[in-house]
Amino acid sequence: MSANRRWWVSPEDEDTVCKKLLRKTRESPLVPVGLGGCLVVAAYRIYRLRSRGSTKMSIHLIHTRVAAQACVVGAIMLGTVYTMCSDYVKRMAQDAGEK
Repeated sequence: MSANRRWWVSPEDEDTVCKKLLRKTRESPLVPVGLGGCLVVAAYRIYRLRSRGSTKMSIHLIHTRVAAQACVVGAIMLGTVYTMCSDYVKRMAQDAGEK
């Protein structure tokens, strides 16, 4: 009976967090855009926490979460539309080349 040793990765072969982030950025460039948008919105809303007026803390935090999630969903939608359009253009170019 042979043991499957593929599940264990030695520390020398393991990617660092920076390498993983750079690889993900090359694979899908809108991931850092969504992450950055989320962080910017969250930082801005936390900065505005002092001047929230009579708004309850829970309502302010819910609005912060919704705005940050909207940035991430927007980046996902942009990536989807970009992928669909690029695939459509490639398919049209292939169809035109076959004729």
